[in-house]
Amino acid sequence: MKKVALVFNGGTISMKIDEKINAAVPGLSGEEILSMVTGADEFADIESYSFSEKPSPHISIEDMFRLSNFINELVNREDIDGVVLTHGTDTLEETAYFLDLTINTEKVIVVTGAMRSSSELGYDGPFNLATSICTAISEEAKGRGVLVCFNGELHCASEVTKANSMALNAFRTPNFGPIGIVDNNQVIFHRKTRKHKTYKLDKIIGDVALIKCVSGMNSDFVEFAIDKGYKGIVIEALGRGNVPPLMLPGIKKALKKEIPVIVVSRCFEGRVREAYGYEGGGKMLKDLGVFFEEDMPGQKARIKLLVVLSSKENLNLNEAFNEV
Repeated sequence: MKKVALVFNGGTISMKIDEKINAAVPGLSGEEILSMVTGADEFADIESYSFSEKPSPHISIEDMFRLSNFINELVNREDIDGVVLTHGTDTLEETAYFLDLTINTEKVIVVTGAMRSSSELGYDGPFNLATSICTAISEEAKGRGVLVCFNGELHCASEVTKANSMALNAFRTPNFGPIGIVDNNQVIFHRKTRKHKTYKLDKIIGDVALIKCVSGMNSDFVEFAIDKGYKGIVIEALGRGNVPPLMLPGIKKALKKEIPVIVVSRCFEGRVREAYGYEGGGKMLKDLGVFFEEDMPGQKARIKLLVVLSSKENLNLNEAFNEV
């Protein structure tokens, strides 16, 4: 029987309603949650750990770094076949992607959680945990990077995003859809996984600013990020990767100070590209030295730039980010 390390890390899956304040708060232990997964011990030898009880808005980059080191130690053990991590849904995609970028293993790592607390009708925690355990012991799931499992669907950590604040199928992959499903305890994959580089970190260096572009925006937020010492800037630009002209002075200043600027689109689907040559258009930004990250949301581009800048390797950003 395969052994799965189950790492409990807080989130809605471990919460119940506090009647005094009529709101969900941490209240379930890992053992209590696992006891609701009927017959789990018939599928895998489960070794559980309690890493934290934090709600996902409390998760910091440093927490992600510590979690990466902890899971790295688990997958380096010969007796561990896979790892399942529980996490709050609000920042789950960021932690999952951080792990995907910093853990180099063929073993299966699955991140899951719940959209409803244990006090609500239709509590989805046990089902998500059960399907994640099935995935962690699947031979077909090996070598696919970190996976996110919700509502019987499997997504790549590099692609998935939380697209709904309340639905059980809140996690979706724009453009491509899920990579696979879990049906009657069987793990089925629809397509291959896109390979990417992993990075070795000793520590996290600084922070990266994320700026959402809107009509008529000027350089104020870019200037603020520069003055506050951010190590990089990600801009969720308009459409195919365009910004209002008044943002250009700030972007030029950042580049002159050798602060990398990454452009993604604020659109939910589609790709960025240097399609427009007017002032502030993608072609002008690319010519200035801005990097384009093809089809990634801003929150993930921030994680990637943080990891790349903190890497022990002397990296060329041209190699790390897409030359679209």
